[in-house]
Amino acid sequence: MGHQSLRIIGGKHRGRALSFVQAEGLRPTPDRIRETLFNWLQPVISGSRCLDMFAGSGLLGLEALSRGAGEVVFIEQQKSAVTVLEDNISKLGLDNASVVSGDAFERIESFDHAFDIVFLDPPFHKGLLPRAMQRLSDCRLLKPSARIYIESEAVITDGDLPGGWEIIRAKKAGQVFYHLATTT
Repeated sequence: MGHQSLRIIGGKHRGRALSFVQAEGLRPTPDRIRETLFNWLQPVISGSRCLDMFAGSGLLGLEALSRGAGEVVFIEQQKSAVTVLEDNISKLGLDNASVVSGDAFERIESFDHAFDIVFLDPPFHKGLLPRAMQRLSDCRLLKPSARIYIESEAVITDGDLPGGWEIIRAKKAGQVFYHLATTT
């Protein structure tokens, strides 16, 4: 497994190069999609408590911190990705980020605080997204009017979401569909 590099595109750490592990299922969100996503989140990002549920490179959570998020919890199962993510957090001098190693479905059950924003970008073609959305809803980890970013290999409609969620934004870039949902 080799390392690749990526850059934070906005905020305090704009332009900072970070490394990430090349691993199966790990695909950092492209700059163009991140720019759109954080334009959508701009009114609510400042001071927010965020969860990057399938962190991978951690790029979404690191971008959120650069743009003023109050805290980000990263969950990642691949040990090599956890190590690189912890190194990147240290390199940026972030004290409001924590990495939880392990299976996201098991680890979220131990959280006792709800989140304002959740980044939900599981590996494609493994059927993880419907289960992850339902688990988030069942564990009551979302604050009222929380924002949930959903990146997928197919379009998501309100009918695909747990009760009490609705899509407020959606776009497609190449083969990637990305959505912003909220809790009602």
